[in-house]
Amino acid sequence: MLEPTFQQRVNELSHEVTQLCYHCHKCTAGCPVSYAMEYGPDRILRMVQLGQQKEALSSPDIWLCIGCETCGARCPNNIDIAHVMDALRQITQAEGVKPGQPKVRRFHDLFINLVKLTGQMHEVSLMGVYEMLSLDFITDPVLWKAGPQLFFKGKIPLLPKFANRARVQRVFEKSKQ
Repeated sequence: MLEPTFQQRVNELSHEVTQLCYHCHKCTAGCPVSYAMEYGPDRILRMVQLGQQKEALSSPDIWLCIGCETCGARCPNNIDIAHVMDALRQITQAEGVKPGQPKVRRFHDLFINLVKLTGQMHEVSLMGVYEMLSLDFITDPVLWKAGPQLFFKGKIPLLPKFANRARVQRVFEKSKQ
């Protein structure tokens, strides 16, 4: 049996047809974080089309994508590039590729594990663990300015609620299949 090509693997994981991209650049033009990216969504898709697996998987862009789906909304061929970026992150993790943005990868992993543990997102836990792991809690304005303000206004609870854990576990199990 032949191994699927990189593009086939990305297409299968993302449920998108990356071959449809003809590089009109509308995705990159509309991306709210493209200014921080090295390549932009359009060029990441081109790497996938050309089978440039190493370049695509080591790109910081796949970790900088915020999954807002603006790119997919702007795409004339209805390619949901956020799904493609997610597939690239999955392949990166499965193959143990060193991430192009280690801090963003750490944040992503913590977020996923926290949702698996509690069944929902808990900002205080996420930021607390992230700050401890990054050892940057003295200079981070989120921790010292916005965090307490949000807490005292009742916007974020101090302790996580453990709700819908079974339902969330089923989602994660289904995603493995």
